[in-house]
Amino acid sequence: MQYIIIGLILMVLMLLYFRVADRFNIIDKPNQRSSHTEITLRGGGIIFWFSSLLYFVQNIETNYFFFTGITLVSLVSFWDDIQSLSNKIRISIHFLAITLIFLDLNLFTLIPIWGVVISYVLAIGLINAYNFMDGINGITGLYTLVVLGSLLYVNTKIQLFTDGSFIKYGMIASLVFLFFNYRKKAKCFAGDVGSIAIAFWIIYLVLKLILSTNTIIWLLFLAVYGVDAICTILHRLYLKQNIFEAHRLHFYQILSNEYKIQHRLVSLYYALAQIGISILVISFYQKISDYILFAIIIVPLLLVYSLKFYLINKSNLKLQV
Repeated sequence: MQYIIIGLILMVLMLLYFRVADRFNIIDKPNQRSSHTEITLRGGGIIFWFSSLLYFVQNIETNYFFFTGITLVSLVSFWDDIQSLSNKIRISIHFLAITLIFLDLNLFTLIPIWGVVISYVLAIGLINAYNFMDGINGITGLYTLVVLGSLLYVNTKIQLFTDGSFIKYGMIASLVFLFFNYRKKAKCFAGDVGSIAIAFWIIYLVLKLILSTNTIIWLLFLAVYGVDAICTILHRLYLKQNIFEAHRLHFYQILSNEYKIQHRLVSLYYALAQIGISILVISFYQKISDYILFAIIIVPLLLVYSLKFYLINKSNLKLQV
């Protein structure tokens, strides 16, 4: 009953936000590099911050570092959705917010300085990668449900590392967001405020699980997004492009834009792929070497991603004809 009430509250908050967004013209206008073609309300992902707020007011003594951090990244991201900010400001706020959750997790005392540096790079990189991957209807909501569902299973069946309700609040927010976003014509887009806020939430949970189990194997819960984001960044650097500018080179963008596969179907493919990987990770946890498991999962993903270049060439040939 508790979670039904939370879902209804979030639904009402989302509808109220739509009025605000409509009143102040907070919209997403498509351009030649967009994967959508119609003007749509932006910032619907603020629902993730609202969900964290509802959890925080019930757990104020134990969750203040996380809530302060997610509030900072949500605020600067929402501002960026309305009026573009410089990358320096955004990255600085991300750095500060990540520092807060590192303090919460006692990361500075648990691992050596080189590990802290790597953790900063990894955390900030994953936040921005999650944002880069938010480009078509349903992809952020579905993928988030899979990741949080995987973490909830581990927390329940394998290793208790956090309050289960903390994960469930994020899943409820995802379901409410999907109700408005997973449509042929989306009612709203997540915006930076949504993709970055939920990425921050997920990174906090994954780090907490890594520290509880003393293995980084749980990073594979983000394998599909990670391979696509990192490989696309490397591809764009090879092309000497500005990696912070909008583009259409992600694998999901090639499938959606060049091959006209329905957005919701592509989003479902990504979610199903991550479900399969999460099942493998959970099934083989502590049964085979972490390095072998990484290879078993990452190598096939790289091979699938490499199909993008074949699809691009084939698409260019069609255009020339």
